[in-house]
Amino acid sequence: MVLQGCYTALTTPFVDGAVCYDTLASLVERQIAAGVDGVVPVGTTGESPTLSVAEHERVISAVVETVGGRCQVFAGTGGNSTAEALELTQHAKDVGADGTLQVTPYYNKPTQEGLYRHFMKIADVGLPVMLYSIPGRCNVEIELETVARLAKHESIVAIKEAGGKVDRISGLKQCCDLSLLSGDDALALPMMLMGATGLVSVTSNLLPAEMTALTHYALAGDYRAALEIHFNYYRLFGALFAETNPVPVKAAMHALDLHGSDCRLPLAPMAEDNTKKLYQQLAAVGLIGR
Repeated sequence: MVLQGCYTALTTPFVDGAVCYDTLASLVERQIAAGVDGVVPVGTTGESPTLSVAEHERVISAVVETVGGRCQVFAGTGGNSTAEALELTQHAKDVGADGTLQVTPYYNKPTQEGLYRHFMKIADVGLPVMLYSIPGRCNVEIELETVARLAKHESIVAIKEAGGKVDRISGLKQCCDLSLLSGDDALALPMMLMGATGLVSVTSNLLPAEMTALTHYALAGDYRAALEIHFNYYRLFGALFAETNPVPVKAAMHALDLHGSDCRLPLAPMAEDNTKKLYQQLAAVGLIGR
């Protein structure tokens, strides 16, 4: 399996503290209409740490059902407990997800051998795996030697690289033949210039057609067109990460009347000054009125 293009890390909409499945379905339909290559429910952007296992599974089932095979669904089913990740991954496989996004276990800070054994057990479920290396949140990186070992498993097909270092792509290209996807909108084009094949995007919640076009232009070698999109939205990329994801993107979704801005604690509402700056950037690119 080759993963390429734009995969949207979906937000999870809440109404009065509960997941709103009707709104979730409308978000998915909007993504498909814009031509995204895939959606990623219940990742970090989907607030996986604060969803119960039952909610987690229902969100994945709902997204798979709504998509109906029209794009890929890579479900976030990772965790810092291998047993829980296995349970969620088996469910995703059973309901028809195309693959799983597996974040590096957080807080318990496993060794590289621990990471290897964790991901191998999940890969044995038989669902295509996208590894997810994000040391800024998990305090541990999947080292290149470990990626090379993991890449030998037939079910491990991709890695989402969110460590903020473009040169990691060069190292990954030399040690494995996995599909490489940027986990950072602002670094998507630089990483694709180095050989990445796509992006798992937060910004595409707002701009699915535009972020898809950026990745498709880059894949086609039309870097001038891709660069134009990159610079048009570059300041917005920054504003969407002024606070912990997904607080800013949910504030932006609210500004566009796509769903409410509510996040679950311990995530708090966006600070007033950061909200003002975010709205300025949304207005600058024509998403809301000035």
